[in-house]
Amino acid sequence: MTRAQEKERGTVFGDSLNLFGGEDAQKGTGSGIGVNSFLWRATLDTLSFMPLNSADPFGGVIITDWYTPGETPDERFKLTAYILGTALRSDAIKVSVFRQVNVGPNQWQDAVVEPGTVTSMEDAILTRARQLRIDSATAE
Repeated sequence: MTRAQEKERGTVFGDSLNLFGGEDAQKGTGSGIGVNSFLWRATLDTLSFMPLNSADPFGGVIITDWYTPGETPDERFKLTAYILGTALRSDAIKVSVFRQVNVGPNQWQDAVVEPGTVTSMEDAILTRARQLRIDSATAE
């Protein structure tokens, strides 16, 4: 069977299982990982300052471990990012931010996250994703 026939027929994984690039990855459709590849890379880039707990490219979920900023050692943050589709759109990324404050030796209590934090994080990811898409288009 030729490559064109295989592509036309599909596989047991759907249309294709394209983990390592190819035409779909260059277009940013991310059909190999089920999410937009630009949003996926942008999310990993944007959250790279935090320790990574898990990353599921098929489900589009990235979970960080707790991160304590150097300037505020009595608070820590954890983020979960959900990439919800293959389109590079603002509704294709959702970030949840969790914050805790230190109330005693090895005792943490959940705290309120400032309202603009989630929006700022989502905007930073979208800005990075758009830049990655522009960079890939100019590289061709």
